[in-house]
Amino acid sequence: MATTTKKSTTKRAPSNGSALKPFKTLSNPDLRVYVGDCREVLPQIEEVQRSQVDLIFADPPFNWKRAYDKWDDDMPDDEYLRFTYDWLDLCVGALTDRGSMWVNIPDDWAAEIVVHLKSRGLHMVNWCIWHYRFGQNTSGRFINSKVHALYFAKSRKDRTFNTQDILEPSDRATTYFDPRTFNKKEGTSGMRLPMDVWYGKYWGRIQGNNAERRHNHDNQIPEVYLERVIRACSNEGDLVMDPFLGSGTTGLIAHELGRRAIGIEYSKDNAVSAFERIKAGPVRVKKDTPTVHTTAIFAPRNVGKKTKERLADQSRD
Repeated sequence: MATTTKKSTTKRAPSNGSALKPFKTLSNPDLRVYVGDCREVLPQIEEVQRSQVDLIFADPPFNWKRAYDKWDDDMPDDEYLRFTYDWLDLCVGALTDRGSMWVNIPDDWAAEIVVHLKSRGLHMVNWCIWHYRFGQNTSGRFINSKVHALYFAKSRKDRTFNTQDILEPSDRATTYFDPRTFNKKEGTSGMRLPMDVWYGKYWGRIQGNNAERRHNHDNQIPEVYLERVIRACSNEGDLVMDPFLGSGTTGLIAHELGRRAIGIEYSKDNAVSAFERIKAGPVRVKKDTPTVHTTAIFAPRNVGKKTKERLADQSRD
């Protein structure tokens, strides 16, 4: 596999006052779905030309020879990397000065993407892992059970990050009943920011019997994954963009959470399906009730009844 940090030759089209007509739209808040190759569509979107996108989430094809509708998922490595650098460069140029970008990608290409985004001046904030329990069975190597969630930003310090919207109970509170976690001088007692490995209830791969499952989409990302990203890295009214809309999860959660959204999908049929899903609304995520996750893996520690009662009273306070 060739590795290079050479910048793409793709250039953004200049703004000429004319806007590309979207395939589908919603209002309150504004949502637009475009159909086509994102490398051709992105330069024609006014907000991309003007660097007005606040948050980008990208879950591109992995080049795993998957039977996507219309898309060739079996490129030679050098061609796939050229394709990857081209859309990455367009997305980098689309971000506001405070904007952030997430890329969901497997082991195969994570290193190349990290090196390229650093070469384009973005700052890595986190290299997170989405961990799931049901990978495809293998016999000659360990089973894949993760995908990389790469979090980059234009600025390390001046970026949107909403701590309070994504807190979860601390193991110290739920498992060890440590009194110190209920008397924090900073932060929220009993709560913490999520760790950089993401797992737990509703975080698994979207299988056939999952309530979130969309027919003809075998690579859905869980709603709670996008909820965490969008709540953390954008505010109501901000513009969220997904250059590979797929089953529509990014647009679905962005619209529910009051963000404006742009999605680009190569397949017209997939775009129709994603749009219908967005109109129907999420299965699990609701704007006014942020999902609270508990990721403890051990049973609660055995402590005395009086201690539990005292700590429970402190947590209510």
